[in-house]
Amino acid sequence: MSPKLQRLSGKEVLSILSKFGFTVYSQRGSHVKLRRTSVSGEIQSLTIVMHDELDIGTLRAIVRQASRFIPEDQLKKEFYSD
Repeated sequence: MSPKLQRLSGKEVLSILSKFGFTVYSQRGSHVKLRRTSVSGEIQSLTIVMHDELDIGTLRAIVRQASRFIPEDQLKKEFYSD
């Protein structure tokens, strides 16, 4: 059986991504922009929504965005249940 994407809130996603070095850069309404600088000096940005419970499609899109910067196996440990 394949791992299942957990139901998470915006705060939980923010907490997970902060483990990988992302910090809040700006916020407009419920949308929060996160940013970090890579070792090579590249600025990496992600946008998440701060809802109480995120839709599965929204979570999937956040994981897809984050996988550009964070190895997928590390993300799966945080976002998927066994």
